[in-house]
Amino acid sequence: MQPIGLLIEFKDGRVKEANFGMATAARADNRQLVALVVDAPVDDARKALQAYGVTRIVDIRTESGRWDPATHAAAVMAAMRKQGITTLIGLTTPTGRELLPRIAARLDAPLVMDCIDIDLEGHRAKTSQYSGKTIATIALSGSHCIYGLRANVVTALKTPAVAEVIDFAFAAERDSGFEVVETRSDGGGSQYLAEADIIISGGRGLKNAENFKLLFDCARHLNAAVGASRVAVDNGWVPYAMQVGQTGVKVNPKVYMAVGISGSIQHFAGMKTAKMIIAINTDANAAIMSNCDYYAVGDLFEILPALEKALATLKN
Repeated sequence: MQPIGLLIEFKDGRVKEANFGMATAARADNRQLVALVVDAPVDDARKALQAYGVTRIVDIRTESGRWDPATHAAAVMAAMRKQGITTLIGLTTPTGRELLPRIAARLDAPLVMDCIDIDLEGHRAKTSQYSGKTIATIALSGSHCIYGLRANVVTALKTPAVAEVIDFAFAAERDSGFEVVETRSDGGGSQYLAEADIIISGGRGLKNAENFKLLFDCARHLNAAVGASRVAVDNGWVPYAMQVGQTGVKVNPKVYMAVGISGSIQHFAGMKTAKMIIAINTDANAAIMSNCDYYAVGDLFEILPALEKALATLKN
């Protein structure tokens, strides 16, 4: 069976749910799913991943045990060689953007990031191009193929299996020259936008940073992430990590709510694949209104407090 490597990501010691969709996308009768876990709790990973068809988990341990993208990339490459893996799939997340290009460069392998569909048999991947105006199908060739899958584009489906754990200790031959001095939070919230099932985003209509509290108040009842348009970010109301759009984060949630956002082409390119789009705007002719499933024409400062109250009542 062909081994397919899955680069597994964690948050707060738990396997990110986006990994389950990645496993579903890679699964087939003629393939063995091999999870590559670097300096993370492997027992928890085994319990979570074997429910989605993973039959082998490589427990990669580095000497330092600390986040170091250069060392982690080298460790993943070494594990791939040991396991005979020539196809690697990861998530297009901040971690994936650090590791996958490094691995591809050192293997001289083709890499396609932000994939919305992967054909492992034909060595092809689909990704959006030109602000989402078209979908490109890219053919890969070489001894290795590496893909970065957009989170949430594949619905996770369980196929229970029994996974064995293989220990793999990695000792770097030389110093990577990379050192993490400090880690800071930019205040973008606890959820990474690309992995959220529900997103509530605000734009120019919010008027200032303080009014984003209205979005956070609604979001906490839905376990939703809060995003923003470029205007809100450029005005300094919220950090860049919250920006949705062509020059921000591309998202694929089950529900996307655009509040006070006109819906420019650049913003729409980053959220057009959402399963459901809801808009709130005072302008009935705003571009977002013709690109959504449901909309409300009205004052967001009246609608959001009423929505928050209704959500709180339902939650209780």
